[in-house]
Amino acid sequence: MDFNAEGFTLKNFRFESNSVLTGLLPDDLAEIDANIKYRHYKKGKTIFTEGAYPAGIFYVKEGLVKKYKNFNDSKEQIIYICNSGELFGYAAVLSEETYPDSASTLVDSQIGFLPKDVFLKILNRSPIFSVKLLKNLSHEYGVMANNIVSFARRNVRERLALVLIVLKDKFKVGNIDMSQTEICLSREDLANTVGTAVETLVRLLHDFKDEGLIAVHGRTIVLLNENTLVKAAHLF
Repeated sequence: MDFNAEGFTLKNFRFESNSVLTGLLPDDLAEIDANIKYRHYKKGKTIFTEGAYPAGIFYVKEGLVKKYKNFNDSKEQIIYICNSGELFGYAAVLSEETYPDSASTLVDSQIGFLPKDVFLKILNRSPIFSVKLLKNLSHEYGVMANNIVSFARRNVRERLALVLIVLKDKFKVGNIDMSQTEICLSREDLANTVGTAVETLVRLLHDFKDEGLIAVHGRTIVLLNENTLVKAAHLF
């Protein structure tokens, strides 16, 4: 469910890389299919680390991948979560620079890897692919800028409400009833997404539960009153 109020929509908080491969010519899609290699990653497995040089791009066939930055005290700040259908790691290939962040799996995942030379070969010959990537990179820049402003203007409670709304979209599976979508994330990862201490997160989750906004079953969170969460996040 997208909320639209005062200019807010979930599109402003999610990348659109799942649209990059749509509309490509059959020969380009066939070459991608012939060269992409899939690998099963267990939960918590590192895919690449900040500062490493890219050898290709990645595609989430199934699962969830967190992109994050490490700080000097070894704390993480999760900056984005990729779900099924999304590409990641291609910005470093295009810029010919090292990865600006790290990536690892949040759940058991099936990840595809397309070698850099194949990716660039298709990109150089396909105007459709070039335009789609350029459009998506521009959108991703807007999402990251929006995240910075949104987080800077909100206190921890407001940020948690916003993150829960965005995560619900990430954890949906197929066309199931969105009202039953379960957010299953460790308290540490959730705290690192919100940008707060685990202790503060646990206290706020308890408050949200007492207020009837969420149900909590172990690590699993279900949103019960999304409209009130939108108000709690000051999205109106």
